[in-house]
Amino acid sequence: MLAAMQGEAGREWLLDDVLLACSWHDQAQVVGAGQGLAEAGLVEVSEMTKTVWSLGKEGHAANSEGLLEKRLWDWLISQPDDQRSMGALNSAGFERHETGPGIGLLKGLGVEIIAGNLVFEGDQKATDSVLSEKANFLASLVEGADEATLDAEMLAHFKGRKGLVEASESVNRKWKITSAGTAIDSTILVEAEQISDITPELLQGDSWRSGEFKPYDVNLESTTPATGKTHPMQALIERIRAIFLEMGFSEIAGDYVQTAGWNMDSLFIPQDHPAREMQDTFYLDNPSSIPIDSEHLQSWREIHEHGGETGSTGWGGKFSDEIAQKGLLRTHTTVNTIRHLAENPTEPCRVFAVGRVFRKESIDRTHLPEFHQIEGIIMEPDASLPMLVTTLKTFYAKMGYPEVRVRPAYFPYTEPSLEVEVKWRGKWLELGGAGIFRPEVTEPLGCSAPVCAWGMGLERLAMLVLGLDDIRQLYLSDLEWLRSQPIL
Repeated sequence: MLAAMQGEAGREWLLDDVLLACSWHDQAQVVGAGQGLAEAGLVEVSEMTKTVWSLGKEGHAANSEGLLEKRLWDWLISQPDDQRSMGALNSAGFERHETGPGIGLLKGLGVEIIAGNLVFEGDQKATDSVLSEKANFLASLVEGADEATLDAEMLAHFKGRKGLVEASESVNRKWKITSAGTAIDSTILVEAEQISDITPELLQGDSWRSGEFKPYDVNLESTTPATGKTHPMQALIERIRAIFLEMGFSEIAGDYVQTAGWNMDSLFIPQDHPAREMQDTFYLDNPSSIPIDSEHLQSWREIHEHGGETGSTGWGGKFSDEIAQKGLLRTHTTVNTIRHLAENPTEPCRVFAVGRVFRKESIDRTHLPEFHQIEGIIMEPDASLPMLVTTLKTFYAKMGYPEVRVRPAYFPYTEPSLEVEVKWRGKWLELGGAGIFRPEVTEPLGCSAPVCAWGMGLERLAMLVLGLDDIRQLYLSDLEWLRSQPIL
């Protein structure tokens, strides 16, 4: 390569030029040789990166069969006005997954749905022209096209549609010989074959004995091997477990499927509380009802209706055993600690739980319908609010957040109640709630001592630790992001 470039010292050589001059067929040879010459200071390399857009899987299908909106439009204008109903569209041979998005695309062309019929009162020629422009744009991407040459508005439209177009980066290189390269004696520039890889096939013969081996430069940068490691969420869970265990706590676990009684009634949440509604809780069809011991139902009934022997007035109204026995997916891990207390009402304990919970939330950057909670309780004769606050501050300090504050709050099952906040990037961020279980919670269980309790969202803590601003990143299969995460 250097010998060829010496013949035209002032020229900038493109890839095809070098391939032709050297009688090579593999561009990797040019890139490798050029890199070696550049590292030796014998040539200068200039690179220009551009984004190339081509058709994706759905794009190839649309290019050959027609865009979905084009096929729908052709069907629409071929039908009489009185046969353009939604029912006729569904039976016109379109796939079920096409009709929903297709209607949205037709609306973008000026088609309206009136009384179940598709109505178009616009300019048919203008619509045909728009569809033709879209088809031509897709056709221009069959061989790939430089982003700089494409219509920005049309590209933005197709980028927003799944699988139609995809991008790749193209690197164009140019090589130019330096004065040092020109000064090299051309008589020593003899092309020779070198052995770069020692393979089993090579060692089976004797040709390697007389072969010339490519020098191995230990100073060159090497690729970082992609090794396996624990997912950041699982690593964070293990770190939290280790902290609580070293603080003297024991771990407990529970089932995802619970009853409304254990999940809510035991926590003195009224049976007409908004949190029980379908929009917040996943109630089950199977099992729709799960039996609960009559003694627990009777205890909760007394507490809810008139406060039992706690001195409370309760919530009034009539307690429903049917509502209490509804099956659901647990909405918090507090149900684990409540059931632990019911099974060990007189035994002092310090326990914690880390587990999944389920709520009917809309997915956005800070909410998921399935997430994790960290839950803990301390039941001891001397348990108090200062003990609870000190425990939480110790936990967060071990997590790397020494600045912690608490402020008054309200929860139906604790009194007093407080919210926990930590200092993060100069701002206070709420991470969970805490308090002392009310007598209406502990006395029906037979607890012999005060109970300090707290709960916090694990994903929100993970966002803090990993520096994320979108909770969904934790559950994306983004290998590049996962590989870049620190070991917690």
